Amino acid sequence: MTHRHRSIGLAAAALAVGAALAVGLLGAAAPKPPANGAVIDAAKYPNLQAALDAVPEGGGLVKLPPGNFELTEPLVLSHAETRVVGAGAATHLINRNEQGKPALIVRPRDLDSNRRAWLWRVQLAHFRISGNPKSGDGLLAQNINEIFLHGLSIDHNGGNGITLVSCLEDARIADSILTYNKLAGLNILGGHDVVVSANQFEENQDALRFINGFNLCMTGNCIDDHLRHGVVIENTYGSVVSGNMIEECRGTAIVLDRDCYGIALSANVVAHNTGGGVDLRDGWGCAVSANTFVLSIAHGVAISGNSGRIAVTGNTFCNSHIGGKLRRVKAGQDTARGIVLDGTSDITVTGNTFTGLAESAVKATGECTRLVLSANAMADLSRSAPGKHPPLALGSAHVVAGTNAIEGRDR
Repeated sequence: MTHRHRSIGLAAAALAVGAALAVGLLGAAAPKPPANGAVIDAAKYPNLQAALDAVPEGGGLVKLPPGNFELTEPLVLSHAETRVVGAGAATHLINRNEQGKPALIVRPRDLDSNRRAWLWRVQLAHFRISGNPKSGDGLLAQNINEIFLHGLSIDHNGGNGITLVSCLEDARIADSILTYNKLAGLNILGGHDVVVSANQFEENQDALRFINGFNLCMTGNCIDDHLRHGVVIENTYGSVVSGNMIEECRGTAIVLDRDCYGIALSANVVAHNTGGGVDLRDGWGCAVSANTFVLSIAHGVAISGNSGRIAVTGNTFCNSHIGGKLRRVKAGQDTARGIVLDGTSDITVTGNTFTGLAESAVKATGECTRLVLSANAMADLSRSAPGKHPPLALGSAHVVAGTNAIEGRDR
Protein backbone atom coordinates (compact mmCIF):
# COMPACT_ATOMS: atom_id res chain seq x y z
CA MET A 1 0.00 0.00 0.00
CA THR A 2 1.26 3.49 -0.88
CA HIS A 3 0.46 6.57 1.19
CA ARG A 4 1.37 10.16 0.36
CA HIS A 5 2.08 12.60 3.18
CA ARG A 6 3.71 16.00 2.79
CA SER A 7 5.29 17.58 5.83
CA ILE A 8 6.56 21.15 6.35
CA GLY A 9 10.34 21.76 6.18
CA LEU A 10 13.17 19.82 4.58
CA ALA A 11 11.33 16.57 4.04
CA ALA A 12 8.21 15.54 2.24
CA ALA A 13 7.91 11.84 2.87
CA ALA A 14 5.16 9.27 2.88
CA LEU A 15 5.04 6.74 5.66
CA ALA A 16 3.61 3.55 4.18
CA VAL A 17 2.52 1.00 6.73
CA GLY A 18 -0.37 -1.41 7.08
CA ALA A 19 -3.85 0.06 6.74
CA ALA A 20 -4.64 -0.04 10.44
CA LEU A 21 -1.37 1.69 11.39
CA ALA A 22 -1.81 4.26 8.65
CA VAL A 23 -5.22 5.31 9.89
CA GLY A 24 -4.00 5.53 13.46
CA LEU A 25 -0.61 7.20 12.97
CA LEU A 26 -0.27 9.21 9.77
CA GLY A 27 -0.57 12.85 10.79
CA ALA A 28 -0.34 11.99 14.48
CA ALA A 29 1.96 13.85 16.82
CA ALA A 30 5.48 12.47 17.05
CA PRO A 31 6.42 10.60 20.22
CA LYS A 32 8.63 12.34 22.74
CA PRO A 33 12.32 12.17 21.62
CA PRO A 34 13.97 9.21 23.34
CA ALA A 35 17.14 9.19 25.39
CA ASN A 36 20.63 8.43 24.09
CA GLY A 37 21.06 5.07 22.46
CA ALA A 38 17.42 4.97 21.34
CA VAL A 39 15.72 2.55 18.98
CA ILE A 40 13.29 4.51 16.82
CA ASP A 41 10.46 2.73 15.02
CA ALA A 42 9.63 5.03 12.10
CA ALA A 43 6.18 3.45 11.80
CA LYS A 44 5.22 5.29 14.99
CA TYR A 45 5.99 8.75 13.57
CA PRO A 46 3.87 10.91 11.27
CA ASN A 47 6.52 10.80 8.52
CA LEU A 48 10.08 9.68 7.94
CA GLN A 49 11.58 13.10 8.57
CA ALA A 50 9.99 13.18 12.01
CA ALA A 51 11.57 9.82 12.76
CA LEU A 52 15.02 11.01 11.65
CA ASP A 53 14.63 14.22 13.66
CA ALA A 54 13.84 12.16 16.76
CA VAL A 55 17.35 10.68 16.90
CA PRO A 56 18.98 12.00 20.09
CA GLU A 57 22.36 13.68 20.10
CA GLY A 58 23.98 10.42 21.23
CA GLY A 59 22.71 8.59 18.16
CA GLY A 60 20.47 5.60 17.73
CA LEU A 61 18.91 3.00 15.47
CA VAL A 62 16.12 4.06 13.10
CA LYS A 63 14.03 1.17 11.75
CA LEU A 64 12.23 1.92 8.49
CA PRO A 65 9.15 -0.18 7.73
CA PRO A 66 8.36 -1.65 4.31
CA GLY A 67 6.38 0.53 1.93
CA ASN A 68 6.66 3.15 -0.81
CA PHE A 69 7.66 6.58 0.51
CA GLU A 70 7.20 9.36 -2.04
CA LEU A 71 9.44 12.40 -1.57
CA THR A 72 9.12 15.88 -3.04
CA GLU A 73 11.89 17.37 -0.86
CA PRO A 74 15.00 15.63 0.51
CA LEU A 75 15.00 13.71 3.73
CA VAL A 76 17.80 14.99 5.97
CA LEU A 77 19.76 13.09 8.62
CA SER A 78 22.02 15.22 10.84
CA HIS A 79 22.97 12.94 13.72
CA ALA A 80 26.20 11.03 14.35
CA GLU A 81 26.48 7.51 15.73
CA THR A 82 23.29 6.58 13.88
CA ARG A 83 22.20 3.54 11.89
CA VAL A 84 19.20 3.67 9.56
CA VAL A 85 18.03 0.25 8.39
CA GLY A 86 15.09 -0.77 6.24
CA ALA A 87 13.35 -3.96 5.21
CA GLY A 88 15.41 -4.48 2.06
CA ALA A 89 14.03 -3.35 -1.29
CA ALA A 90 10.55 -3.41 0.26
CA THR A 91 11.48 -0.11 1.92
CA HIS A 92 11.45 2.15 -1.12
CA LEU A 93 12.21 5.89 -1.09
CA ILE A 94 10.82 7.32 -4.33
CA ASN A 95 12.12 10.78 -5.27
CA ARG A 96 9.41 12.73 -7.10
CA ASN A 97 11.38 15.99 -6.98
CA GLU A 98 12.05 17.48 -10.43
CA GLN A 99 14.35 20.36 -9.39
CA GLY A 100 17.51 18.25 -9.13
CA LYS A 101 17.34 17.65 -5.37
CA PRO A 102 18.56 14.42 -3.73
CA ALA A 103 16.29 11.90 -2.08
CA LEU A 104 18.37 11.68 1.12
CA ILE A 105 20.98 14.08 2.52
CA VAL A 106 23.32 13.18 5.38
CA ARG A 107 25.33 16.13 6.71
CA PRO A 108 26.09 18.09 9.89
CA ARG A 109 23.32 20.49 10.83
CA ASP A 110 25.70 23.45 11.03
CA LEU A 111 27.80 22.70 7.96
CA ASP A 112 26.77 25.84 6.10
CA SER A 113 28.12 28.05 8.89
CA ASN A 114 31.01 25.80 9.92
CA ARG A 115 32.86 24.05 7.10
CA ARG A 116 34.83 22.07 9.70
CA ALA A 117 31.72 20.42 11.13
CA TRP A 118 31.77 16.62 10.99
CA LEU A 119 29.58 13.68 11.82
CA TRP A 120 31.04 10.29 12.72
CA ARG A 121 29.88 6.73 12.17
CA VAL A 122 26.66 6.98 10.19
CA GLN A 123 25.41 3.69 8.74
CA LEU A 124 22.71 3.21 6.10
CA ALA A 125 21.53 -0.27 5.17
CA HIS A 126 18.90 -2.35 3.43
CA PHE A 127 16.57 -0.01 1.60
CA ARG A 128 15.98 1.24 -1.93
CA ILE A 129 16.21 4.76 -3.35
CA SER A 130 14.91 5.55 -6.84
CA GLY A 131 14.37 8.81 -8.68
CA ASN A 132 13.44 10.25 -12.04
CA PRO A 133 15.34 11.93 -14.90
CA LYS A 134 14.92 15.39 -13.29
CA SER A 135 15.76 14.41 -9.71
CA GLY A 136 19.19 14.75 -8.13
CA ASP A 137 21.44 12.23 -6.42
CA GLY A 138 19.90 9.28 -4.67
CA LEU A 139 22.08 9.85 -1.60
CA LEU A 140 24.26 12.88 -0.87
CA ALA A 141 26.57 12.63 2.16
CA GLN A 142 28.82 15.52 3.21
CA ASN A 143 31.49 15.62 5.93
CA ILE A 144 30.71 12.18 7.34
CA ASN A 145 33.64 10.20 8.71
CA GLU A 146 33.49 6.40 8.85
CA ILE A 147 30.30 6.29 6.81
CA PHE A 148 29.18 2.72 6.11
CA LEU A 149 26.76 2.01 3.25
CA HIS A 150 25.71 -1.56 2.60
CA GLY A 151 22.81 -3.52 1.18
CA LEU A 152 21.41 -0.47 -0.63
CA SER A 153 19.58 -0.52 -3.97
CA ILE A 154 19.90 2.84 -5.71
CA ASP A 155 18.55 3.27 -9.21
CA HIS A 156 17.12 5.59 -11.88
CA ASN A 157 18.20 8.83 -10.21
CA GLY A 158 18.69 11.97 -12.29
CA GLY A 159 22.08 12.66 -10.70
CA ASN A 160 24.56 10.23 -9.18
CA GLY A 161 23.40 7.18 -7.32
CA ILE A 162 25.60 8.05 -4.32
CA THR A 163 27.76 11.15 -3.86
CA LEU A 164 30.20 11.39 -0.96
CA VAL A 165 31.70 14.88 -0.50
CA SER A 166 34.59 15.21 1.95
CA CYS A 167 33.71 11.98 3.71
CA LEU A 168 37.40 11.81 4.46
CA GLU A 169 37.95 9.01 6.96
CA ASP A 170 37.36 5.34 6.19
CA ALA A 171 34.26 5.30 4.00
CA ARG A 172 32.92 1.81 3.22
CA ILE A 173 30.51 1.00 0.40
CA ALA A 174 29.72 -2.70 0.17
CA ASP A 175 27.16 -5.24 -1.04
CA SER A 176 25.02 -2.64 -2.81
CA ILE A 177 23.55 -2.39 -6.30
CA LEU A 178 23.75 0.92 -8.19
CA THR A 179 21.92 0.92 -11.52
CA TYR A 180 20.53 3.16 -14.27
CA ASN A 181 21.55 6.45 -12.66
CA LYS A 182 21.98 9.38 -15.05
CA LEU A 183 25.49 10.22 -13.79
CA ALA A 184 27.88 8.00 -11.83
CA GLY A 185 26.73 5.09 -9.74
CA LEU A 186 29.19 6.15 -7.02
CA ASN A 187 30.77 9.62 -7.00
CA ILE A 188 33.46 10.21 -4.34
CA LEU A 189 34.90 13.72 -4.05
CA GLY A 190 37.65 13.80 -1.46
CA GLY A 191 38.34 10.80 0.73
CA HIS A 192 40.99 8.37 1.86
CA ASP A 193 41.20 4.80 3.12
CA VAL A 194 38.03 4.07 1.15
CA VAL A 195 36.74 0.53 0.59
CA VAL A 196 34.42 -0.17 -2.38
CA SER A 197 33.75 -3.89 -2.35
CA ALA A 198 31.30 -6.50 -3.65
CA ASN A 199 28.95 -4.02 -5.33
CA GLN A 200 27.15 -4.30 -8.64
CA PHE A 201 27.05 -1.38 -11.09
CA GLU A 202 24.86 -1.47 -14.19
CA GLU A 203 24.14 1.12 -16.90
CA ASN A 204 25.06 4.28 -15.06
CA GLN A 205 27.03 6.92 -16.98
CA ASP A 206 30.21 5.88 -15.12
CA ALA A 207 30.34 3.23 -12.43
CA LEU A 208 32.79 4.92 -10.03
CA ARG A 209 34.34 8.39 -10.02
CA PHE A 210 37.04 8.83 -7.36
CA ILE A 211 38.41 12.37 -7.33
CA ASN A 212 40.98 14.09 -5.08
CA GLY A 213 41.71 11.26 -2.67
CA PHE A 214 44.07 8.45 -1.80
CA ASN A 215 44.15 4.87 -0.55
CA LEU A 216 41.15 3.63 -2.52
CA CYS A 217 40.68 -0.13 -2.26
CA MET A 218 38.23 -1.24 -4.95
CA THR A 219 37.84 -5.01 -5.08
CA GLY A 220 35.37 -7.64 -6.12
CA ASN A 221 32.84 -5.44 -7.93
CA CYS A 222 30.85 -6.27 -11.04
CA ILE A 223 30.62 -3.40 -13.56
CA ASP A 224 28.53 -3.86 -16.70
CA ASP A 225 27.10 -1.95 -19.66
CA HIS A 226 28.02 1.60 -18.68
CA LEU A 227 27.11 4.45 -20.97
CA ARG A 228 30.57 5.99 -20.64
CA HIS A 229 33.45 4.71 -18.49
CA GLY A 230 33.75 2.06 -15.82
CA VAL A 231 36.20 3.47 -13.22
CA VAL A 232 37.51 7.05 -13.40
CA ILE A 233 40.25 8.02 -10.92
CA GLU A 234 41.73 11.53 -10.80
CA ASN A 235 44.26 13.27 -8.56
CA THR A 236 44.74 10.14 -6.46
CA TYR A 237 47.66 8.07 -5.23
CA GLY A 238 48.41 4.88 -3.35
CA SER A 239 45.33 2.92 -4.45
CA VAL A 240 44.38 -0.50 -5.78
CA VAL A 241 41.72 -1.63 -8.25
CA SER A 242 41.72 -5.43 -8.27
CA GLY A 243 39.56 -8.45 -8.82
CA ASN A 244 36.77 -6.57 -10.60
CA MET A 245 34.72 -7.63 -13.61
CA ILE A 246 34.41 -4.69 -16.02
CA GLU A 247 32.43 -5.41 -19.16
CA GLU A 248 30.93 -3.63 -22.16
CA CYS A 249 31.40 0.01 -21.25
CA ARG A 250 30.87 2.33 -24.19
CA GLY A 251 33.93 4.25 -23.07
CA THR A 252 37.03 2.93 -21.27
CA ALA A 253 37.04 0.38 -18.46
CA ILE A 254 39.57 2.21 -16.23
CA VAL A 255 40.83 5.79 -16.65
CA LEU A 256 43.62 7.39 -14.60
CA ASP A 257 43.88 11.14 -15.10
CA ARG A 258 45.06 14.38 -13.49
CA ASP A 259 48.11 13.59 -11.36
CA CYS A 260 47.59 9.96 -10.40
CA TYR A 261 50.54 7.99 -9.06
CA GLY A 262 51.40 4.80 -7.22
CA ILE A 263 48.26 2.91 -8.24
CA ALA A 264 47.97 -0.84 -8.90
CA LEU A 265 45.48 -2.15 -11.45
CA SER A 266 45.61 -5.90 -11.01
CA ALA A 267 43.70 -9.13 -11.59
CA ASN A 268 40.71 -7.51 -13.25
CA VAL A 269 38.80 -9.03 -16.14
CA VAL A 270 38.30 -6.26 -18.69
CA ALA A 271 35.97 -7.49 -21.41
CA HIS A 272 34.58 -6.01 -24.62
CA ASN A 273 34.79 -2.32 -23.72
CA THR A 274 34.30 -0.15 -26.79
CA GLY A 275 36.63 2.66 -25.71
CA GLY A 276 39.41 0.40 -24.48
CA GLY A 277 40.70 -1.35 -21.37
CA VAL A 278 43.03 0.88 -19.33
CA ASP A 279 43.79 4.48 -20.30
CA LEU A 280 46.67 6.09 -18.40
CA ARG A 281 46.10 9.70 -19.35
CA ASP A 282 48.11 11.11 -16.44
CA GLY A 283 49.44 8.26 -14.32
CA TRP A 284 52.92 7.72 -12.88
CA GLY A 285 54.63 4.86 -11.07
CA CYS A 286 51.68 2.54 -11.64
CA ALA A 287 51.45 -1.22 -12.17
CA VAL A 288 49.12 -2.91 -14.65
CA SER A 289 49.43 -6.59 -13.86
CA ALA A 290 47.67 -9.95 -14.12
CA ASN A 291 44.64 -8.54 -15.92
CA THR A 292 42.75 -10.23 -18.72
CA PHE A 293 41.94 -7.87 -21.59
CA VAL A 294 39.49 -9.75 -23.78
CA LEU A 295 38.02 -8.17 -26.92
CA SER A 296 39.31 -4.68 -26.10
CA ILE A 297 38.11 -2.85 -29.17
CA ALA A 298 40.11 0.41 -29.12
CA HIS A 299 43.12 -0.77 -27.07
CA GLY A 300 43.97 -3.00 -24.16
CA VAL A 301 46.29 -0.52 -22.44
CA ALA A 302 47.03 3.03 -23.62
CA ILE A 303 49.80 5.10 -22.02
CA SER A 304 50.09 8.75 -23.06
CA GLY A 305 52.96 11.18 -22.98
CA ASN A 306 51.58 12.59 -19.72
CA SER A 307 52.22 9.22 -18.06
CA GLY A 308 55.35 7.22 -17.38
CA ARG A 309 57.33 4.86 -15.15
CA ILE A 310 54.73 2.13 -15.66
CA ALA A 311 55.07 -1.65 -15.35
CA VAL A 312 52.79 -3.70 -17.62
CA THR A 313 53.37 -7.28 -16.54
CA GLY A 314 51.70 -10.67 -16.65
CA ASN A 315 48.57 -9.61 -18.55
CA THR A 316 46.66 -11.45 -21.25
CA PHE A 317 45.41 -9.63 -24.35
CA CYS A 318 43.13 -11.90 -26.37
CA ASN A 319 40.18 -12.40 -28.68
CA SER A 320 37.47 -15.10 -28.46
CA HIS A 321 39.71 -17.98 -29.52
CA ILE A 322 38.82 -21.26 -27.78
CA GLY A 323 40.88 -24.27 -28.77
CA GLY A 324 41.20 -23.76 -32.52
CA LYS A 325 37.93 -21.91 -33.16
CA LEU A 326 36.33 -18.57 -32.38
CA ARG A 327 33.49 -18.09 -29.97
CA ARG A 328 32.41 -14.95 -31.83
CA VAL A 329 32.36 -15.40 -35.58
CA LYS A 330 30.24 -12.53 -36.92
CA ALA A 331 32.01 -9.60 -38.55
CA GLY A 332 33.25 -7.07 -36.05
CA GLN A 333 32.58 -9.22 -32.98
CA ASP A 334 36.09 -10.59 -32.55
CA THR A 335 38.17 -7.38 -32.50
CA ALA A 336 40.91 -7.23 -29.87
CA ARG A 337 43.93 -4.98 -29.45
CA GLY A 338 47.05 -4.73 -27.32
CA ILE A 339 49.19 -1.85 -26.01
CA VAL A 340 49.47 1.67 -27.42
CA LEU A 341 52.34 3.91 -26.23
CA ASP A 342 52.34 7.57 -27.24
CA GLY A 343 55.35 9.69 -26.38
CA THR A 344 55.86 8.04 -23.00
CA SER A 345 58.99 6.85 -21.21
CA ASP A 346 60.30 4.34 -18.68
CA ILE A 347 57.84 1.57 -19.50
CA THR A 348 58.37 -2.15 -18.96
CA VAL A 349 56.25 -4.60 -20.95
CA THR A 350 57.19 -8.04 -19.69
CA GLY A 351 55.66 -11.46 -19.33
CA ASN A 352 52.46 -10.69 -21.23
CA THR A 353 50.57 -12.82 -23.74
CA PHE A 354 49.20 -11.23 -26.92
CA THR A 355 47.03 -13.46 -29.10
CA GLY A 356 44.32 -13.03 -31.72
CA LEU A 357 44.76 -9.27 -32.01
CA ALA A 358 43.60 -7.11 -34.91
CA GLU A 359 46.93 -5.33 -35.30
CA SER A 360 50.29 -5.23 -33.54
CA ALA A 361 50.81 -6.41 -29.99
CA VAL A 362 52.62 -3.19 -29.02
CA LYS A 363 52.47 0.04 -30.99
CA ALA A 364 54.62 3.08 -30.15
CA THR A 365 54.16 6.56 -31.55
CA GLY A 366 55.85 9.85 -30.77
CA GLU A 367 59.14 10.08 -28.90
CA CYS A 368 59.01 7.04 -26.61
CA THR A 369 62.19 6.43 -24.60
CA ARG A 370 63.55 3.73 -22.32
CA LEU A 371 61.04 1.01 -23.22
CA VAL A 372 61.81 -2.53 -22.05
CA LEU A 373 60.04 -5.35 -23.93
CA SER A 374 60.94 -8.83 -22.82
CA ALA A 375 59.57 -12.33 -22.24
CA ASN A 376 56.27 -11.72 -24.01
CA ALA A 377 54.43 -14.30 -26.13
CA MET A 378 52.73 -13.21 -29.38
CA ALA A 379 50.69 -15.25 -31.83
CA ASP A 380 47.84 -14.95 -34.34
CA LEU A 381 48.28 -11.20 -34.79
CA SER A 382 47.16 -8.77 -37.51
CA ARG A 383 43.86 -10.60 -37.87
CA SER A 384 41.29 -8.06 -38.89
CA ALA A 385 42.85 -4.67 -39.63
CA PRO A 386 43.64 -3.88 -43.28
CA GLY A 387 47.06 -5.10 -44.31
CA LYS A 388 49.70 -6.77 -42.20
CA HIS A 389 51.08 -5.20 -39.07
CA PRO A 390 54.37 -6.11 -37.40
CA PRO A 391 54.04 -7.74 -33.98
CA LEU A 392 56.01 -4.83 -32.50
CA ALA A 393 55.38 -1.52 -34.29
CA LEU A 394 57.86 0.59 -32.39
CA GLY A 395 58.74 3.32 -34.88
CA SER A 396 61.59 5.46 -33.57
CA ALA A 397 61.13 4.47 -29.94
CA HIS A 398 64.23 3.80 -27.88
CA VAL A 399 63.78 0.17 -26.87
CA VAL A 400 65.70 -2.34 -24.84
CA ALA A 401 64.31 -5.64 -26.07
CA GLY A 402 64.98 -9.03 -24.60
CA THR A 403 63.70 -12.32 -25.98
CA ASN A 404 60.05 -12.38 -26.98
CA ALA A 405 58.35 -15.50 -28.31
CA ILE A 406 56.72 -14.35 -31.55
CA GLU A 407 54.88 -16.78 -33.77
CA GLY A 408 57.13 -17.60 -36.72
CA ARG A 409 60.20 -15.87 -35.31
CA ASP A 410 61.94 -14.65 -32.20
CA ARG A 411 62.93 -11.14 -31.29
